[in-house]
Formats: sequence, C-alpha cells, structure tokens
Amino acid sequence: MQAFERIIDFLENLIWNTPEAFPVMVGLLLSFGIYITFRLGFIQVSGFRHGLKVVTGFYDDPEDEGDINHFQALTTALSATVGIGNIAGVALAIHYGGPGALFWMWVTAVFGMAIKYTEVTLAQEYRDTNPDGSVSGGPMYYIERGLGANWKWLAVAFAISAAICAFLTGNAVQANTVADVMHSDFQIPVWITGLITASLVAAVILGGIKRIGRVTARLVPFMGVLYVFGALIILFLNYDAVIPSLQMIVGYAFNPQAGALGVGSGALIFTLSYGVQRGIFSNEAGQGSAPIAHSAAKTDEPVREGVVALLEPFIDTLVICTMTGLVIVSTGAWDMQHKTAVSPAAGSFTYSLSEGSVNTEGDALYFSEGVPENGTMEHYNIPVDTMYTDDSYSTPFTGRIELTETQEGYSVDGVYSKDGAQLTALFGGIVENGAPLTIRAFEIGLQPLFPGGGYIVTFAVLLFAISTSISWSYYGDRAAQYLFGFDSIFWYRLAFVGMHFFGAVVTLTTIWAFGDVMLGLMAFFNIIALFALSGKIYQITQDYFSREHRTPDS
Repeated sequence: MQAFERIIDFLENLIWNTPEAFPVMVGLLLSFGIYITFRLGFIQVSGFRHGLKVVTGFYDDPEDEGDINHFQALTTALSATVGIGNIAGVALAIHYGGPGALFWMWVTAVFGMAIKYTEVTLAQEYRDTNPDGSVSGGPMYYIERGLGANWKWLAVAFAISAAICAFLTGNAVQANTVADVMHSDFQIPVWITGLITASLVAAVILGGIKRIGRVTARLVPFMGVLYVFGALIILFLNYDAVIPSLQMIVGYAFNPQAGALGVGSGALIFTLSYGVQRGIFSNEAGQGSAPIAHSAAKTDEPVREGVVALLEPFIDTLVICTMTGLVIVSTGAWDMQHKTAVSPAAGSFTYSLSEGSVNTEGDALYFSEGVPENGTMEHYNIPVDTMYTDDSYSTPFTGRIELTETQEGYSVDGVYSKDGAQLTALFGGIVENGAPLTIRAFEIGLQPLFPGGGYIVTFAVLLFAISTSISWSYYGDRAAQYLFGFDSIFWYRLAFVGMHFFGAVVTLTTIWAFGDVMLGLMAFFNIIALFALSGKIYQITQDYFSREHRTPDS
C-alpha cells in the first residue's frame, strides 16, 4: 500500500503540483489554449455574442437530434465545473501565490474559452446515436472517429480514466467534502449526511440525462445567483476597497509581494503557476469532461453548442472566481490570523523542534503562556498566534504537544496541560487556506449586517458538491457505455451511488490523489486529440460562420 501511495504522490506532483518547474499538464493545456485561440481568430471574442443568442433558445428546434436543449447542456456542464474550485481553489491560489494569482486565473479562463469551444464542437461533430434514440459523445468518440481506428487505444485510455475519475474526484471526494463540512459545522454524523446526499444523487441520476438536465437547469442558476449575490453585498459594503483590491491583483501578478504574515511566496513563478493551475482546475477546460454533457444537446450544428460551451469559463472563472477572490482580498482575510478552535493533530499543522530539545521522555513541543518555547507550530507553513485552552481566549496554553518523528515530519500523540490533563483542542489565531478562508472572508464581509455570513459558503459547498456528483455520474456512465456497451449504464449508476455513500464515511487522502492523477490523464489523452484535430475544428468553424443562420421557423 505504501508503494502505491508513493507512486500516486509522484504522479500527482509531476502532473499538477510542481509550481517551481511549471506542472506538465498545466503547460500543455495553456499551450494548446494559446495556439487554438490564434488559429481560430480569437473565437472567444467573435463567438461570444452568438453563444448568448444560442443559449437563450433563439435557435432551439425540438426536432433536432439530441436529448436536452442548449441551456440544459450548459447548466449540466456548469454544475460539474462550478463547485469546490470556485470556493476553495481561489483561496488556495491566493494563499500560495498571493492576490496576483487571480489575474493568472483570468488569463487561463480567456484561453480556456477557446479550448472549451474546440472540444465541445468536436464532440457534437462525432457523437453517436444509442439504441434507445438518445445520443452519446465526448473525447472517446472524436478520438476514434476523428483520428481513425488506429487511435482507438487512446479513446479507450481516456474512457478508463474518465470512468475512474468520475467515481472518485467527481463523486466520492464531493461526498466526503459535504460530510466533513456538515460534521464540522453542525455535528451531523457523516453516515447520515452520506445517506441523504446519496439518496438525492440517486433520485436524479437514475432518471438519465433528461432528468439531470431538468434538475441542473434549476439548481445551477439558483446556487450561482445566491453565492454571487452574497459576494456582491460584501463588495458593496466594502466599496472603497474594491478598486485598491483590483490594483493589488493586477500589480501583484507581475510583481508579487509576500503578505505581512508570509502569505504568498513573493516569487513570480509561484504566482503564475498557482493561478494557472487553479484556473484550469476550476473551469475544467481541456479535461474532456464537459464535451460529454454538451454532446447531448439538441442541434444539427456542432458550432452552436461550441459557442455555448465557451461561456462556461467566463461564468465559472471570470465571474464566480472573481467574486470569491475580491471578497478574500478586499476584506483582508487572505493575510490575517483568524481566531478559531484548532486540532493540533490535523494534517495542516506542522512542527519543528530546536536542536537539542529532545529529552529522554520523547519529542514534545513545550508552550509557556501560549507561546512555543523549543520549536515552532505552523499552519500551512505560517506560525500560529498565541494558543489558549478556552474559546474565550482568556487562559494561555502552558503545557506540551507530544510528538513522534516520521518520514514526513512529526505526528501528534497528544496535547497536555501543565497539570497533566489531556486536551482535545486548543484555541488561537491561524492563517486559513482553502474553503475555510473563503468562509472567514464572508463572515468578515457580512458582519455589519448579520453574523454567520460564512454559512452562505457552507450552503454553497453543499449544493455545489451534490450538483457536481450529479453531472459526473453522466460523464462516468458514458465512459462505461463506450467500454462495456449500452447495458452497462444502469449498473454503473448503481455503483456510483454506492461509491457516493462510501466516500462520505471514509478518509480519502489517497483516493483524492488517485482521482487527481486520473483527471490529469484524461486531460493528457484529450489534449493529444485536440492538437491532432485542430485542422478539423478550423474547417468546421470556417464553414459555419461563412453561412447565414436563421431560426428554425424562418
């Protein structure tokens, strides 16, 4: 098992997490985005208004082949992309790369619009009709049909990666996130949350893509508007900080500065890499997932669904991620310590001991009046503030945190006060990261109106995670169909629901990493096909825009 974990860690770092060397997959996706943008004459600009026209139903024709309309296809794909990345991903980018990372997320979204257009148009061009009259499409179909039978191995490799990734990253990880949040905020047992969310997911996905489309067409606009409305209220209350925040984001993109507490490295390569990486994770351009949803749209013109798809990175990153980033920066939450209850054994804490501080009783970090005496305690590599034993922050912690040295650092064996009593938690100031940072920013921003503004984020996490699972179930069952035939779809959906419950009740560290590796492989296989079919997409685009387009009844 340890050997498997080491292999997964190596692959994950190689594909996604080596900012000082610019991650392989990030470089490939960005390279294709720049290339196809220039080859198609900035389709994200020239096709934007046409995309808005199509998605509003101007060209809808019920007689066209397909299962759902353009708007439902967009919301189905958005329900998979708008999610944890918009809440936790932006915070992660700002924490490690500083406010300037948000600028590079914007850049990624602009090029991502051209990538989405390309892969979705190809998915429509090469989709297949099923025995029941429904349609299936995606990278596995345009790889095999567009590149020929000799490339079927690449299509199979993509489908295997997609089926596994849907099970893990698109399902188990989402369930785990919701269960963890519900347990932390409301002390709801994880198995109860898992049972409820698995039942909701089952009720939707067992009805197929038409039911998925109907649900996401209502759920995605609701959750998006709720989240953006909360962010806009905060920006209105902090209107005098919005322009300075934008100036900081643009200025720090090219001249990064570390925060007062050490947030952000101050290095351009980190700012650039984390911004691009989190942007790609958030809008999923080039990963090959969204084309599977869009291929179900009713249309006889592939380009029409392509211009609808290019709206996704705009909505996901240029709107929703921007709202998150501006709230985090304008409230100052990104570079301050937040008082909270902490579990010293949590994986986000790291410890170091001064040389010669080890005694015969074993390793321990000693505190006096809340301050470490013989080493450091850090949260995401930033020293913690004074630690207390009570949530009123009136009794500084004097005692010890017992440690055991491991290959990765120190693990916590227990926390003890000076009189020997064991403590389960401490209280103090820490620099937050991920979703907790976004929650803190909403709490600070909405404090003048009402306490508990962070619950908006908690509710958004719940809706985003459920909607992501719903959409990824469709991605996974289309991959299973390609591999094992049409009859495998029902059994895949049943297994998907079971995996959702399983994901809610177990620890997923290795599963999360394995899912990210499969996501990286999906993108790698897909980007090979996109480069190879770039001539075809140019031909389809030129042909479409050279013709006059009318409504179905004109």
